[in-house]
Amino acid sequence: MNSELAWRNIWRNPRRTLVILTAVVIGIWSIILLSALTRGMEAEMLNNGIKTLTGHIQIQNAGYVDDPVVDHSMAEHMLDSKALTSHLPSESKWTGRIKVGAVAANARHSGGVTLVGIDPTREPSISFIGGAITEGRALTDKDRSKVIVGRALLKKYNARLGHKLILMSQDAQGEIASKAFRIAGIFDSDMESTEKTYLFVPLSAAQHMLGLEEKLSEISILLPEIGNETAVADNLRALISDDTIAITTWQQRLPMLSAYLKLTDSFIYIWYGVVFIAMGFGIVNTTLMAIFERIREFGLIRALGMKPAGIIRGVILESLFLLLLGLAIGNLVGIATVSLIAIHGIDLSALSAGTDMWGMPRIITPMLKARDILTANAVILTLGVAVSLYPASKAARITPVEALRYT
Repeated sequence: MNSELAWRNIWRNPRRTLVILTAVVIGIWSIILLSALTRGMEAEMLNNGIKTLTGHIQIQNAGYVDDPVVDHSMAEHMLDSKALTSHLPSESKWTGRIKVGAVAANARHSGGVTLVGIDPTREPSISFIGGAITEGRALTDKDRSKVIVGRALLKKYNARLGHKLILMSQDAQGEIASKAFRIAGIFDSDMESTEKTYLFVPLSAAQHMLGLEEKLSEISILLPEIGNETAVADNLRALISDDTIAITTWQQRLPMLSAYLKLTDSFIYIWYGVVFIAMGFGIVNTTLMAIFERIREFGLIRALGMKPAGIIRGVILESLFLLLLGLAIGNLVGIATVSLIAIHGIDLSALSAGTDMWGMPRIITPMLKARDILTANAVILTLGVAVSLYPASKAARITPVEALRYT
């Protein structure tokens, strides 16, 4: 049975063909859409996690990891080490920070925050703050009493640009240090919790306020691409070889995010299975119905000398044509749907309390990956042909004598 005859056979009952085509189209469309949404969520969560003051690698005092206070600081001269720079991939970026718990207060409100002292020159290219300031201005090296705050915190404190905030924290001598900072800029973040938590001041101002001289809480390193941070961290550990210094990767700093990213592939493959099971039953049932309607035809071609292998080949060709046509349409519809959604994304602002808890962005932009599309098509095509073997074998076992008895 040649391909031309197989193509004509699938259109002998257009309604039945359209039903199975619809099943294949919906199946591949749903897989493409779910994969794109999942990958988009993964990318945004990973980007938020790394950009929210984590970086790919962090260097800290070993005690700071469990107890982030000023007592667990380290010398700033590590930042200028030529050996450190030489052990990083080209185009890597790094900066030093002060990061401690603090209390922010004004006449209307007070509450706990995280005080972050940053290098105004280096920090913008490493963390989210570089592109997050939407009102006012960024910090400069000359600033001594300016602070950048999040919009949500500003609203909480009923403050605005130019107002003052009193920041208090424990200094290096164990005393309470306080200083008034004037709000110079406002930043917006994908997560409301980030806006409420972090306040940014110049590194030198934080060091002076806390009596840390030239000490740092951490060095954050941003690599040119993700994937080799474990190897780079191992090289840095060998270089520094100091038990008082801890070098950690983002996977160690964000264990929940790392675990979630490992699970997402499993979720996608489970969905592949769910879609295929539903679609596979449709393929088998539809093909069996077509075979029972053509028993006399199969008996006749067997009587004319066609071997069982030829009948199996013909039935599989029919299924293959149905699958290829359905996949072609489903891919086009799926890619078009994802492209339309990607224009504005899916706004989850109404669920911000829940999404913040999981580190999810307020807006999810789906992301297509060629690997996911090719895998989905290969799985459906391979398994679709495989399940067609059952009805094809049923057709091949029909004999001329059985066909004569069939009415």
